[in-house]
Amino acid sequence: MPERITSRENAKIKYACKLGQSAAFRAEENAFLAEGYKLCLELAKGCPLKVIYYTCRAQDKWPALQALPCEQYLVEDHVAEKLAGVESPQGVFGVFGRPAARFADLPRGGRFLALERVQDPGNVGALIRSAAAFDFDGVLLSPGCADPFAPKVLRASMGAAGRMPLVAAPNLADALAELASRGVLCLAAALENSLPLGEVDPACPGGVCLVIGSEGQGLSAAAMAACQKAVRIPITDRVESLNASVAGGVLLWHFRGAGR
Repeated sequence: MPERITSRENAKIKYACKLGQSAAFRAEENAFLAEGYKLCLELAKGCPLKVIYYTCRAQDKWPALQALPCEQYLVEDHVAEKLAGVESPQGVFGVFGRPAARFADLPRGGRFLALERVQDPGNVGALIRSAAAFDFDGVLLSPGCADPFAPKVLRASMGAAGRMPLVAAPNLADALAELASRGVLCLAAALENSLPLGEVDPACPGGVCLVIGSEGQGLSAAAMAACQKAVRIPITDRVESLNASVAGGVLLWHFRGAGR
């Protein structure tokens, strides 16, 4: 029988809450907090599950929770509300070890997605999910991107963060230059001096890296200069542009067979 936690001031609850609230603390502890039964099970496929908290209602609904090989705690509803930060939590919370991913370990001839200053958690999560769906080999994130292990990003990625190498790129332009030196075609998603998507061969035998910037700022001059080409998605004049995650999804689908 799991130990019961009845106080919102319990040290373990405070620790889990801080993981959910602070990107710096997540990095320091090399861990993160996720909420939801399905999300926690998906993340557990690729990340070490250290601790799980659940309510009596969740225990009755998902008895399989008790079989998970980790430290377990039964929490009161008001404690679950503190963990979730909302009044109607799902009642299941997991503390996970953050998976290690290094730029040096990215495969040669692979397919990559690079994000520069994409701050919206929903966009970052959706792009990670799409990259996993189309079997890309990794996602590079520049400073200024939403933390891929923040709660909102985890929900949007639907657990894909546990199965996709997510690499911090302190200097994205340098990382792109290194990929290019390995024969990877780096393509900037941009309007200026760009080719329509249909004119770009999706084969890319040496691999490909799709580079997407924030909707407000676009790509920096340095990131653009590090790319060999720019590509755009033709759209009608009914709209000015596509949402970053939608545009990224189209590009990821187009190059789903690159380097294979």
